[in-house]
Amino acid sequence: MRSPSSPEVIVKVDLVVVGSGFFGLTVAERCAADLGLRVLVIDQRNHIGGNAYSEIEPQTGIEIHRYGAHLFHTSNTRVWTYANRFTSFTGYQHRVFSTYQGRVYPMPINLGTICEYFGRAMSPDEARRLVAEQSAEVDSAEARNLEEKAISLIGRPLYEAFIRGYTAKQWQTDPRELPAEIITRLPVRYTFDNRYFSDTYEGLPADGYTAWLQRMADHPKIEVRLDTEFADLRADVVGNVPVVYTGPLDAYFDNANGELSWRTLDFEMEVRPTGDFQGTPVMNYADEDVPYTRIHEFRHFHPERDYPSDKTVIMREFSRFADAGDEPYYPVNTAEDRERLLKYRELAKREPGVLFGGRLGTYKYLDMHMAIGSALSMVESRLRPHFSDGAALISGGVDE
Repeated sequence: MRSPSSPEVIVKVDLVVVGSGFFGLTVAERCAADLGLRVLVIDQRNHIGGNAYSEIEPQTGIEIHRYGAHLFHTSNTRVWTYANRFTSFTGYQHRVFSTYQGRVYPMPINLGTICEYFGRAMSPDEARRLVAEQSAEVDSAEARNLEEKAISLIGRPLYEAFIRGYTAKQWQTDPRELPAEIITRLPVRYTFDNRYFSDTYEGLPADGYTAWLQRMADHPKIEVRLDTEFADLRADVVGNVPVVYTGPLDAYFDNANGELSWRTLDFEMEVRPTGDFQGTPVMNYADEDVPYTRIHEFRHFHPERDYPSDKTVIMREFSRFADAGDEPYYPVNTAEDRERLLKYRELAKREPGVLFGGRLGTYKYLDMHMAIGSALSMVESRLRPHFSDGAALISGGVDE
């Protein structure tokens, strides 16, 4: 893997991959290792890995996730087997707590949350009856906005404690002004199980995300160029070499149909003079008057490591609508966005030899395991038939 400081003319490559996140690197690795292709990966950032990139905080030696906490979990055996080619995983299981009005509750809402919030011991049946009584206030089929929909699912008390303020901060919008379809279900567990994910496989890469990603890119047929803008190579590439593009779909077409809207995240990182700030990896803050949505404390992701006992690293997370130049994280997906997306998909189908994938390239929120699975499918359904059997390369996105 090498990374020249400036772009060069494209020569002797079979495939260009734009973006070095999990989607792009999975495509590159499979095409190089399995299909024997020469692959050029370019990325505008100065590091590989996209938002999954992790690095060592220099004062403490604690590994941090620069773009917010990334937790690997999947029930897809194919994805889990593939990931284990490049990293071993710890036995980490993600558990989240939420602070509301000075008290701490386990999340997602479970029997422990319900008992603690209502101040009494309840059996699963008693808790089910209570939630059913409280949620009967609103008919789910008639819910007109997010607030009414949420109340119809879990009742007003639990909604007002754990959903209303957190959602308002996430969306910078009163939940009564958000569409009901944003929340199609709110999981409530009537057991004391407070494991956040229920997937078959879960863990964190033992050596960190960047080490995992570097191993994926470490192949003699893969060249990586960082600090490289696709626009600088586009004229040499499109129409001449097959391209897998994982950048923003609207930006590829110069926002011809308008910009797709996203939410973004801001982070405040701080080194604190204590060996343990909050006692857990992630603490949510449900109160609306607390400006951040959660605090990450990265030492707790790897309790097996020998981190310092007198310092820790925390990161406060803030959510807002993305402006021009911001890093897009979560699709807003309004009716206007969906209309624009359909138009961009039609343009994508007509773009010669270009496949669009990943979170940005398809305007879909993809967890890491979903990005890997989608990339593996693209290789098998589109790239292998083209390069191995001479089938036409049908342009466009994946999972349309």
